[in-house]
Amino acid sequence: MYYFRGIIPVVMDKKQQMENIVGLAKRRGFIYPGSDIYGGLSGTWDFGPLGVQLKRNIMKLWWEMFVDQRDDMYGIDAAILMNQKVWQASGHVDTFTDPLVEDLETKQRFRADHLLKDAGHSVDGLSLEQMTQLIRDNDVKSPAGNDLSEVRTFNMMFKTTVGPVADDTSISYLRPETAQGIFTNYKNVLDSFYPDLPFGLAQQGKAFRNEISPRDFIFRSREFEQMEIEYFVNPTAWEESFEHWRQQVWKWTQALGLPDDMVHELEVPENDRAHYSKRTIDFEFDFPIGREELLGLAYRTDFDLQNIQRVSGKNMDYTVKGTNEKFVPHVIEPSFGVERALMAVLTAAYTEDEVNGETRTFLKLPEHLAPVRFAVSPLVRNKPELVAKAREVYAILKKKYGAVMWDDNGNIGKRYRRQDEIGTPYCVVIDFDTLETDGLVSIRSRDTTEQIRVDVNSL
Repeated sequence: MYYFRGIIPVVMDKKQQMENIVGLAKRRGFIYPGSDIYGGLSGTWDFGPLGVQLKRNIMKLWWEMFVDQRDDMYGIDAAILMNQKVWQASGHVDTFTDPLVEDLETKQRFRADHLLKDAGHSVDGLSLEQMTQLIRDNDVKSPAGNDLSEVRTFNMMFKTTVGPVADDTSISYLRPETAQGIFTNYKNVLDSFYPDLPFGLAQQGKAFRNEISPRDFIFRSREFEQMEIEYFVNPTAWEESFEHWRQQVWKWTQALGLPDDMVHELEVPENDRAHYSKRTIDFEFDFPIGREELLGLAYRTDFDLQNIQRVSGKNMDYTVKGTNEKFVPHVIEPSFGVERALMAVLTAAYTEDEVNGETRTFLKLPEHLAPVRFAVSPLVRNKPELVAKAREVYAILKKKYGAVMWDDNGNIGKRYRRQDEIGTPYCVVIDFDTLETDGLVSIRSRDTTEQIRVDVNSL
């Protein structure tokens, strides 16, 4: 925590922080409820002008770190709709389920594990029958206070049909993850580029899950974006690669500006891991809603490629160059959620303090993520010569940085507060001294509120 002259940090509870973040996000054009004008659609969110820019900055940073700056990574963009055999072979048709209960009065449906967790009960490793018994023994009710049905499974994939005739052969699904699009293209990339092991395939894109009870702002929604890597390795060297990606994850959270003491590693025990995983670390973050999963790192062995080989009949072997050694590679999977990263960034950045006795709200965003890098203003808007010079400075910065905003609405103090609230690192002000004395402009820092005067060219 940094303290500056005249600035006093304000401490708030987690519930208030969450409410403030959600309110700011809607008010200032970061995130709106989906279909809001028609009453909304649960579990969907629309990203406004500032939100989409912050989201793009996060995704751009990820691509630069894990694709552009590496020699062992190949980017792909697989189709959202895929042959139903993809999801049969991967096990999603049979096992991609959540525990569902129904309010016997209202017929509303809820996640059984969420209700039990909210009631203070652990559900780790419990079967559906055991969760049902736990509900009965402890008289757990629905949010409306009504009795609940038995716990049963609910497949979270959105089913659709492809083509003019709806029958069993036309069934497809909106992908619940981007990973399977990577696995189905492993052989294509191998044949096109024949890279040395280890190598990775990276993808960013939409995924869809028919969540029973989406909640907690954008943390759990029905439509979201993922950034996933499948890193193919020699099975004898998986531990080395796993450790490499563990360290890369920490570099990623630091690049997002997340404090290390808010990020935590959870070594997932065997009975809680996905059926395909031999080791998983969940990286958790201290969100306002509590400590929850931010991203995951899993050792998937050769589960996916072996399934593809079995169902498709196509050989998934990798032949070591210059030898006759063949094997199906194993996979390390770092899986990142865009919306959860964005929510963590907003959480870490959201700050309230007092400046000269007045409460100030600002987003302490890293400069490389801020949706607006500079805001340019004339000191007053009714002096044509000031406006003309400010427009000149604005054009220079806009050409260089792109993410630059013109702001001449209200007095200069209100502009500062408005820009602080959306996380703009610097406000550039053209005043009378710029024209009449030194030719310098004032730059005001968001974090310290201090101002310096510099030459325009030094910007």
